Amino acid sequence: MIPAGKSSLFLSFSRKLILQKERKRRLCRALENGFSCDFPAASCHLPCFPVYWDTIIRRRRRSSILQSVLKRGITVNRAFLKELLATPSVSGWEEAIQEKALSYGKAFAGAQLTDPSGNAISVVNPEAEHKVLLCGHIDEIGFVVTHIDASGRLSLMGAGGVRPRLYLGSPVQIWHEGKMVSGVIATSGDLLKKDKTEVSDLVVDIGANSREEAAQAVSIGDPVCADVQVRELLNDCFTCRALDDRTGAFVVLEAAREAAAKGASIGICAATTVGEETTGRGSYYAAARVRPDCAIAVDVTWASDAPGARPGDTGEVKVGGGPVLCMASSVNKKLNALLRETAADLDIDVQWEIATGRTGTDGDTVNRAGEGIPMALVSIPLRYMHSSVEVGSWRDLQGCIDLLSAFLVRLSEEMEKGFDFCTLKP
Repeated sequence: MIPAGKSSLFLSFSRKLILQKERKRRLCRALENGFSCDFPAASCHLPCFPVYWDTIIRRRRRSSILQSVLKRGITVNRAFLKELLATPSVSGWEEAIQEKALSYGKAFAGAQLTDPSGNAISVVNPEAEHKVLLCGHIDEIGFVVTHIDASGRLSLMGAGGVRPRLYLGSPVQIWHEGKMVSGVIATSGDLLKKDKTEVSDLVVDIGANSREEAAQAVSIGDPVCADVQVRELLNDCFTCRALDDRTGAFVVLEAAREAAAKGASIGICAATTVGEETTGRGSYYAAARVRPDCAIAVDVTWASDAPGARPGDTGEVKVGGGPVLCMASSVNKKLNALLRETAADLDIDVQWEIATGRTGTDGDTVNRAGEGIPMALVSIPLRYMHSSVEVGSWRDLQGCIDLLSAFLVRLSEEMEKGFDFCTLKP
């Protein structure tokens, strides 16, 4: 109840508040439509002199993006990533998984590209003047069948940086003409006593009794990978083989999709690249053909919170600690600064790693394509890399998607103003 004798004062104050809110509402609407304000500055409490309307609009847009990030929590599409992880893609045999990447990209892409190397590229704003290439390699480490002996057992060659000792006594999948054949890698007391296990020590038993019987199920040249499934762990962590770099390919697609929804105007070429673990051919094909203004490579990186890891080697990186940015001689400093500023705007914690030489990612190849392409690296913390029990965090994936999608909106604005990737002026 309004106290007696104060009703007129209260109503006067209420009218003043209502008028002030209406003035502010009309001003904000005018700014967004490019018009000037029709209220005197003294009564509006907001600047009515000429201002950079686009700056104000960008701040409002970033505030909106920030609020959506803070409210949403972890909303990554777990089902889609698990589908990707369930689809083997040993380096050189990526066709089946690329079909799924293309199918997913159709929902948000204005165009899609493929090339002889096997890349799948979903393009947002294909007619845009400026383009950014996002690279996340979709191939994984594994093996290839090289020989079937008289007893029906299989010999292997490594595809990528496999660690043979980790596979002793493990179940594997052999993929023959689109069908899976189960097998196990044999183990013995003699093998376990060896100081070093070579790929040549690995023999796959598929239960066959002869070369002829085995040849009916598999053949030389078939790809082989570890037979494991996604497992959910505590604290939003999960484990599987091939998080390197299925998670990066997933982030690339999701970041492009969300950036499109947020109104990014730059051309976004979301490439799930092939062959990173073996030749690096995919990222070269993508960069040479797309010819982007700049590129962002998305890959995994070593977490220093794994047993035996040392933070002093390349930096302190923890699973669940957020996206990782890289300080490296090959990383463009202007792009890194823009990523850092975007993370700060969104209140996203980022971690840092150091690389004085090669980063060991698609970024190294993209950087040297054409006349040279400015690139930055966004990484996902990972424990036990190049094993069949890699551990990552859903929270880190969410952070990478939020950061990159907002960065793409920000980069769109900066490119329209003539963003310069150079740190020196002549």
